[in-house]
Formats: sequence, structure tokens, C-alpha cells
Amino acid sequence: MENLQNIRIAVDAIVFGYKSNDLYVLLIEQQFGSSDKYWALPGGLVKDDEPLSEAVIRELREETNVELTFMEQLYTFGDDIRRDSRNRVISVAYYALVDASNLEIKADTDAERVQWFKIDEIPPLAFDHNLILKKGIERLKAKLTYEPIGFDLLPDEFLFSDLENLYCTILEKEIDRRNFRKKILSYGFLEETDNFSPIRSGRPAKLFKFNKLKYNELIDKGFHFEIKFA
Repeated sequence: MENLQNIRIAVDAIVFGYKSNDLYVLLIEQQFGSSDKYWALPGGLVKDDEPLSEAVIRELREETNVELTFMEQLYTFGDDIRRDSRNRVISVAYYALVDASNLEIKADTDAERVQWFKIDEIPPLAFDHNLILKKGIERLKAKLTYEPIGFDLLPDEFLFSDLENLYCTILEKEIDRRNFRKKILSYGFLEETDNFSPIRSGRPAKLFKFNKLKYNELIDKGFHFEIKFA
């Protein structure tokens, strides 16, 4: 006897942003039918002829006006067959990193509002999105120690102290700043620019930038990035 499936595939996006020494995640507010409004991760159903990666990019563009620079598939959620009360839906989750300080977000399509939330002020989310977000935070913390993805959360040019604070904030640990600076600079993919911070308090501080081309060249030669904390 033929087994006809009635399963839908969705994509959900955890978009992380970093500003003013805080980690944020992008949420949308939605309402379906007569149900109450709720906050959720951006996302939606995949079209029949659409690759997963294109679906998540489309949903983010339509619901939040966000264009991505870094995105990676996180996990597939479907063991809870009742995760969506409307239909049997399997969700493929992605996490993304953006420079939140220079980003115009705007709600559209089925999103009524879009807003940045501090990671420690997340409201109850729709479906199993709190669980999805938890998985995303775990992956971000782990990957930050073995791949320099933190630069995707910063502007193109930044203070070295911004990079230090980013690691302290996300990993929730204090670092030996002198050793951290020495190690990061020893890798050779962080460049000091001729530009200074626009903040005019105290001694002017030089801005730095991440040379991704140099980093990729190092990777091709077998380079291994690692940041350890006591």
C-alpha cells in the first residue's frame, strides 16, 4: 500500500547581531487567523522548486529586509511531530551573523513587526523557536573559538577593544586582553588601518580590519584558528 506523505518543509533563521557590547537576535511578530500575536524567528515554508538556502535568504529579505553575509545550516527540527499545531512541519534551521550597527530592518509580507532583542531578554517564542535559538547560541559560542566568525558581527573597520568585548560578551568569560591581542595579531589576518575611531575621548585609537583573503590563504596552507579561555 502506497504511503502518501503530507509533510511540509520550512526554514527558520537565527540572525545574530552585536552592538553596544550586547548580543542580539532578530525576531518578527506574526498573527495567523484569530490567534494571538506572537514573536518568532524569521522563516517560512519552502517552495516546491526552491533550494533550502535560497528559501531562507528569500524569507529574511521579505520579512526583515536583511541581506546576509554569513549563513550556515544549523540543525533539522522534526522529532516533535506536533511542533506546529497546524500541520506536520519539519524545519531546517540556519544561523546568520550580521553587523547590526549598520542595518535597516523593516517588516513586510506576513511579519507585522521586526525587532532586535537582547539575548537575555528573549520573550516566549512560537512553536519550538526557543529551542532552535538555544541550539543556535550553543553553536555560535563553540564556533567562535575555532573559526574567526566574530568579524561578521563587526563593521568593516573596528577598534581592537570591540573584538575583545565581543568575545567576552558572547562567551561570557573574561579574557587576558594582552595575550588575546598578541595571539590574534600573530595570525597575520588582522590589519591595522590608517583610520582612527570617531570617538574623541582620550587618546585616539587606530581601527583594524579583517583580511578574509589572507585568512583563506592561511587555511589553504593548513592553518588552524583557535582561541582558548581559562
